[in-house]
This record gives sequence, structure tokens and C-alpha cells, in this order.
Amino acid sequence: MNDIPTLTEATIKEYWSKTYNKDGKPDWSHIFPFYHEDIRFQDSIQVVEGFDNFEKMCNRLTKRTKSLEMDLLNINKNDNVILMEWIMTMSFRRSPKTRMYGTTRLTLHEDGRIIEQRDYYDLWGDIFDNVPVWRRIYRWFMRTFFG
Repeated sequence: MNDIPTLTEATIKEYWSKTYNKDGKPDWSHIFPFYHEDIRFQDSIQVVEGFDNFEKMCNRLTKRTKSLEMDLLNINKNDNVILMEWIMTMSFRRSPKTRMYGTTRLTLHEDGRIIEQRDYYDLWGDIFDNVPVWRRIYRWFMRTFFG
């Protein structure tokens, strides 16, 4: 393992804030050392296992986005679990900037690196909120069948 700082609320804020910028593509290279080689990543789209696959997923997102920024709102650590609340603003080639609201749970391995990352967000709700006709249909559907 590389000599990396201990993950705390402060180091998360410092390092993760450098990952995303307001004028371009993200760069995860400086936070990759914090991830364990057996990382398991899951969000509403996919499950990725192993560091190589995780790195490829991050690089695909960098390639596909025109810009991606993240505002970290709250970060809390309890034992080996870190929770982050965030707002991610992203744009793709021809789409306007879209805001997504979410939370990330990081679970730390006994060596201090991240062994599991679980991202929670409403992918379709946040995207459809920016599309006038779809916004009403999606919100009606969610209220009718799940509200």
C-alpha cells in the first residue's frame, strides 16, 4: 500500500474537491490510491468489482462528460464508514448541465483504504426534472405507483 493520508472528513473534503472542477472534466488520479484493489462499487446503474474495473468506469465517465463538478455538502465518519452528501452537476456533449442530488457511503478496509463505495441517487428523477414533458410524466408515475 502507498503511503496515503488517513481518510477523515477533512481529507475527503480536500482530495475529493480536487477531483471535480467547474470548467472541465474530472480527474480521479489523485484519489485512486485511496481505493483497495478489491473495491466494490455500486450505484443505480451498475456494480463494478476490482480496482481495474473501477478505474475503467471512472475513465469512461471522464471521456463521456463535457463537464462534471461536485459540491460536497456534508461529510461524516463513524468507525470505518464515511457518508457524503453531494450535488453533482454534469453535462454531456449536447445536453445542458444537469444537477443530481445524492449520497455516497464509503466503507474502509482495515488497512484504511476504501473497500466499498455505494452511491445513492435518483438518476431518472434528476434527469427528467430538466425535461418539461417528461418531468410531469415521471413525477405523476412516481406519485401514482410509489407515493
